[in-house]
Amino acid sequence: MDFKKILYTIGLSLMIFNASAQQALLDQAEKEYNNYAYADAIAIYEKLAAKGFEDQKMFQRLGNAYYFNADLAKASIWYDRLFAISAQQEPEYLYRYAQSLKAAGDYVKADKMLEEFNKKSSADTRGILFAGNRNYLEQIKGNSGRFAIYPAGVNSKSSDFGSAFLGNSLVFSSARQIENKEGKTFKWTNKSFTNLYIAPINADGSTGSPLLLNKEINSKFNESTPVFTKDGKTMYFTRNNYLDGKRGKDGQNITLLKLYKASFIDGNWTNIRELPFNSDEYSTAHPALSVDEKKLYFASDMPGTFGQSDLFSVLINPDGSYGRPENLGAQINTEGRETFPFISADNQLYFATDGRPGLGGLDIVVAEMMQDGTYGQVQNVGEPVNTRSDDFAFIINSVTRKGYFSSNRKGGAGSDDIYGFTETRQLVCERTLTGTVTDNKTGAVIAGAVLTLVDEDKQEVAKVQTADDGSYSFTCNCNKKYAVRAEKKLYSPKENSVVIAIAAENKLDLKLEKPVIALLENPEIKGVKVGTDLAKTLNISMIYFDLGKWNITDKAAAELNKILAVMQEYPSMKIDIRSHTDSRSSAQSNMILSDKRAKSIVSWLTSKGIDADRLKGKGYGESKLLNRCKDGVKCSEEEHLKNRRSEFVISSM
Repeated sequence: MDFKKILYTIGLSLMIFNASAQQALLDQAEKEYNNYAYADAIAIYEKLAAKGFEDQKMFQRLGNAYYFNADLAKASIWYDRLFAISAQQEPEYLYRYAQSLKAAGDYVKADKMLEEFNKKSSADTRGILFAGNRNYLEQIKGNSGRFAIYPAGVNSKSSDFGSAFLGNSLVFSSARQIENKEGKTFKWTNKSFTNLYIAPINADGSTGSPLLLNKEINSKFNESTPVFTKDGKTMYFTRNNYLDGKRGKDGQNITLLKLYKASFIDGNWTNIRELPFNSDEYSTAHPALSVDEKKLYFASDMPGTFGQSDLFSVLINPDGSYGRPENLGAQINTEGRETFPFISADNQLYFATDGRPGLGGLDIVVAEMMQDGTYGQVQNVGEPVNTRSDDFAFIINSVTRKGYFSSNRKGGAGSDDIYGFTETRQLVCERTLTGTVTDNKTGAVIAGAVLTLVDEDKQEVAKVQTADDGSYSFTCNCNKKYAVRAEKKLYSPKENSVVIAIAAENKLDLKLEKPVIALLENPEIKGVKVGTDLAKTLNISMIYFDLGKWNITDKAAAELNKILAVMQEYPSMKIDIRSHTDSRSSAQSNMILSDKRAKSIVSWLTSKGIDADRLKGKGYGESKLLNRCKDGVKCSEEEHLKNRRSEFVISSM
């Protein structure tokens, strides 16, 4: 045979062999990946990549495997390779790439990926939240610096996470190797399965040496994230689908997570029972209890989930049965992961999420739980609790402001570590409300206008004057409703309401009117004298009050603004306010009611800056009727209305 043909045949055979071996490795990696054995899949894929093999699907799988194993910095390396091959990827890869870029510290490129993600998935909450909160890093910075953190003292070289208070002890999950025991490994990570441990908490927040909680709780699979009732007699916890020696699997032969309940009897945790809303086909995990312990909160990907995992709640009935799980809704959940809930004694819901603008990976956020079942604005708790890595499983003692959280940040003892903290300053979300006051007709800015900020309880919070450019600003609390009232001589007061948003610019411009300028320039006004009734001269409508009432209505205030403007123009003018009623009701009650109305008008004018010594108010009841409609005479409503009036008689100029 020709020597060249021999070489060609050998080379072709090697190529076929290499291609066959390569395909075999790809098939094996795909099998491991589909079985959630991500650590093994990574090893095979990286072996192929080291030999120069490039494939879009392989880079997707490599990025995902690291992403799902919470190693986002390494995930970004393979997503880089993926997008170098083709920038046209499904939206979810854009989001994962953005999260991974944040973990690598590249927020500028991450935000560009999020912009593209929002274009391709315009209805996705994650993109909407980003688009409406482009200055999220500044807001997180404003919430930062409130915690002094330290390693909890229970960490090992393995994974330690998911702690809970049990009296003066800390119970947590750990994948550390149990002494003198060969443990199986969890194929997702190729690490040991986790068990529950307990350690005493010292007065300064440090911990003593941890011990296994007890053998009956700790099975040969994963146990994690417990929560305990206040009396210490009941525990809810997470475990792989395993009970009484039987392992459950879903339709793809995967053992998922379930919630279990155990009782503390004779010094041991026993009587382990599966919660009835579990399923072999979806996971339930990471329980938390409401303050009154009548509701259980948890994370799940059960039907009805918005994203990869959502937070749910379920009623715990007095007889120990459970209601139907309810999704916490779009105020809390996104298309991403919401997980590890915790409810503090002051009704704050803490949880971890990767579906909201954050620093990278899972970030810990908090929302106030309202009495009506809704939630306040979700806020990022800031650094140093949150980092570019996964930060999660936050718990806090609301009295001491001490607590613990878990993180896979760099510099820890293991892959996940538990950190203790002291909250040095509680989170008060504040935002700046700005605006400009202008003339509604000319558009000219109005300097020196008095702006008053009023809260929902009608209490004055602050007062400022507009600058030369007509601008003003107030510092307000997030998610609260305020009213801003603007006042300026010769202008009608203007009041508008605003709800302070955490994720947007808060701006409220006000335009003031000059309704009495024409009247003040009228010769009749310039010629007013003692004895003149301003109500008639200014053609003011009757100052109407609701039947039997004396409070100033909005309609009455609009008319009183004209009186106010005249008194501001003539600072020495004094007026006598006379209030009258019709003849209905008794003469005595009418006298009392009219006097209250007169004094209510005086009070309103003094609240606008008119000196009290310039005002006199008196009620005359039904003693000065303008028509025949006295007691016993049948009159129309219109005739009675003429007698219900207020007069503003000039007593001094």
